[in-house]
Amino acid sequence: MFTIPTIQFSSEHGHEQIYGDPTVTASATVDPTRNLSRVEQQIDSSLAEFFFIGVALSIITLVTVVGNSLVIIAVCVVKKLRQPSNYLLVSLAVADLSVALGVMPFAILTDLKGGKWVFDEVFCNIFIGMDVMCCTASILTLCAISIDRYLGITRPLTYPARQNGQLMAKMILVVWLVSASITLPTFCGWAQNVHKGGLCLISQDLGYTIYSTCFAFYIPLVIMLILYYKIFQAARKSSAKHQFVAPVPVGPSDLKEGLKMQTLKAPPRVPEDCSSLSHLLRHKHHSASVFWWEQKAATTLGVIMGVFSVCWLPFFILSTMRPFVCSAEHDCVPVRLERTLLWLGYANSLMNPLIYATFNRDLRSTYLDLLHCRYHINRRLSAVAVKEALRV
Repeated sequence: MFTIPTIQFSSEHGHEQIYGDPTVTASATVDPTRNLSRVEQQIDSSLAEFFFIGVALSIITLVTVVGNSLVIIAVCVVKKLRQPSNYLLVSLAVADLSVALGVMPFAILTDLKGGKWVFDEVFCNIFIGMDVMCCTASILTLCAISIDRYLGITRPLTYPARQNGQLMAKMILVVWLVSASITLPTFCGWAQNVHKGGLCLISQDLGYTIYSTCFAFYIPLVIMLILYYKIFQAARKSSAKHQFVAPVPVGPSDLKEGLKMQTLKAPPRVPEDCSSLSHLLRHKHHSASVFWWEQKAATTLGVIMGVFSVCWLPFFILSTMRPFVCSAEHDCVPVRLERTLLWLGYANSLMNPLIYATFNRDLRSTYLDLLHCRYHINRRLSAVAVKEALRV
């Protein structure tokens, strides 16, 4: 075994004594001003880090509040956007806004205290319950949106959700009930949260950890991956079906000859020909519209899946492995690593409204109108624009 030497400084004579082995004693001259400057540098570094962490996390919280508030206000203000298909989007914004208002401020305070929980045990349980419920509701709502988009693409004629507000309301109710079922066990005696020595940590009970991580993340992740793969396959089939073949060049003489032969074969039927042409053009326009929407839906869901996985997967891997590595009452995970991965997950609540604004021109213009306090946005949304906004 190795014993770390103990260093003792003498403030009166400016000497230090180093004690390692009891039989060995050494002394060296120490410059007090040098020690003082080193302490000052450490204090300045701590203050700079403290300021940077506080400002960065406050900006993340503020942008999350503004972005998700714009989503809710946009649906409430724009009359044509108040449709059942947007209920899930509003539910997602409410969950993310709850994370920003009810969880992030206390997480910032904990980080500024070096990861130390400064409140009592009761509020620790409330904070963990709020954190778990809102984050789980956000994740499950993303899963519900994926199901809605998948059914809308694969069953456009039979899927009634876009006209049935009750079905959307039931989906939202299921999302929040499942989120509550993951939160309640810590209040009902199944699993106890850890609150000891300035530590506020969700229960490390092995059974509860498997239950909560599976229903809050892994199962929704698998469902979203399967649905995205099927949507991607449908988009590829649609792309292959709508490949356009370049027409063969035809000269003027060939065109005249063709028209002459057509005239000799049959008498002219202008009204019927025009009607057939109009029907063909409408069919082509509808097919092109469906093809464009399927491609856009696949791209949007792909970005949502990528951002969701990057933000939450590292944190849930850590949360799943922690009970197997650490004891039930003590946390062995480095504080910086844990807090970084936690805030990476919180950042998903910031990214969701930005993703929808990026891929939907009309929602983006609505955000800008709201930020500039322009309330004539109802007149700026055409029927085609509203249809796009409701689908994406």
